[in-house]
Amino acid sequence: MTRLSVNVNKIATIRNARGGNNPDLVKTAIDIQRFGADGITVHPRPDERHIRYEDVRAIKKIIQTEFNIEGNCREQKFTDLVLEVKPDQVTLVPDTTGQLTSDHGWDTIKNKVYLQEMIRIFKNAGIRVSIFVDPDLKMIEGAYETGTDRIELYTESFARGFAAGQKEPSVVPYVKQPCGPADWGWV
Repeated sequence: MTRLSVNVNKIATIRNARGGNNPDLVKTAIDIQRFGADGITVHPRPDERHIRYEDVRAIKKIIQTEFNIEGNCREQKFTDLVLEVKPDQVTLVPDTTGQLTSDHGWDTIKNKVYLQEMIRIFKNAGIRVSIFVDPDLKMIEGAYETGTDRIELYTESFARGFAAGQKEPSVVPYVKQPCGPADWGWV
């Protein structure tokens, strides 16, 4: 299981703001692996404001650790890229077009059938699937029903509570659920 996967999107943002190739994203990914990270994560968006689709292909050529591509599978260009590159994992995030950053997880109940279909497509290509969900027991249980391999929790409520000094209450949704993936046999 991956312990640390480094998201290199902000490195790409700096490079894009400067123009050219400084910092060199591929060299950065190589260095991150050399320094001991267990994985590299990228989140390409349609406007390519940070990770570009060509970056994903270039990183795939040099990656020696786990490769995770996250993004919105409702964008056909994203789905096509994932099926072409075949990362170790795809993390499905319900971003909308033009969204600055991810700000919510999937409604796994409302989108159950859609997620089941998309998860099947990626699994049939040999790609492990994770879905991005809010720390809500109903959404986590709904994630299990989709057939996903893993979940990633949206942690904004934790971050806001922690920043406000409410360390114990802000952690509760993440650690004190009466059941969860471990109870279902997820690893």
